[in-house]
Amino acid sequence: MTRLFDDVQLGSIELFCLAAQTSSFTAAAAQAGVTPAAVSRSIARLEERLGVRLFVRTTRQVRLTDSGQRYFERCRQALSQLVDAEREVTGSQAEPSGVLRISMPTPYAHYRLLPRLPQFRQRYPQVRIDVHVSNRNIDFADEGYDLAIRGREPADSNLIARRLEDAELVVVATPAYLRRAGTPQSPYDLHAHECIQFEIPSSGRASSWSFRLEGKTVEIPTTGSYTCLEDFLATVTLVKSGAGLMQAYRFTVQQELDSGQLQEVLSDFGGTSRPFMLIYPHARHVPLRVRAMIDFLLAE
Repeated sequence: MTRLFDDVQLGSIELFCLAAQTSSFTAAAAQAGVTPAAVSRSIARLEERLGVRLFVRTTRQVRLTDSGQRYFERCRQALSQLVDAEREVTGSQAEPSGVLRISMPTPYAHYRLLPRLPQFRQRYPQVRIDVHVSNRNIDFADEGYDLAIRGREPADSNLIARRLEDAELVVVATPAYLRRAGTPQSPYDLHAHECIQFEIPSSGRASSWSFRLEGKTVEIPTTGSYTCLEDFLATVTLVKSGAGLMQAYRFTVQQELDSGQLQEVLSDFGGTSRPFMLIYPHARHVPLRVRAMIDFLLAE
């Protein structure tokens, strides 16, 4: 096998990752026990080898270029895998450790996973967690994530999808809105109501509302004066403020339903749900910290 990297190049990659993490050649040098000039020379060698600029340098700070950011994500992932491989071979990683990066949509983050993360950390104190809360689909390869939670199965066959739960949907409004606008008796009455919209980031289209009609699940488009982008929980805030009707996950509004702040409507046509899936890439070697989180989520 032909060597692709020599010791100097591997060392330069490590110094580059330290500089990227700290946004400082001086801080990277202090952590590595070398001089700032040595860090600067190592990164210059990398830039010459790659033919791209990795950092924008100013008198006050250094920051990654777009190319540098992409290179950093890949290098960080590769170095982490090398560390995991050594620990696996030597048997030293009896306890999950390292940084775990997970992306999830806002409702699942705030109402399901974030409240449980302290429990996970108590069990695995050596694992640090980077949480990306967004409804945007992430790219595992380019962005360096270990896991993602999404509201549908991925089209990419290179990804594994495990079902976490089927989240029940419910149409709600404030009692004040229903007194003002009336209570719909059928999903087909929704055209006469203010229906709060959520735009799906991957398609740019408003999410349709789901109902059970004559034993079948039917998707019904709705309209309204409010459209929320990116953050699904913005729709919940609007509906609690009396802006209109909203079809939300029951777990995001159960407390308000119990207190009477919100009222369920169209329950005779309810019972539909949408899945939340745990998604991760196929891999021969899954780090212990990732396996621990997978098992934790599936158990919880």
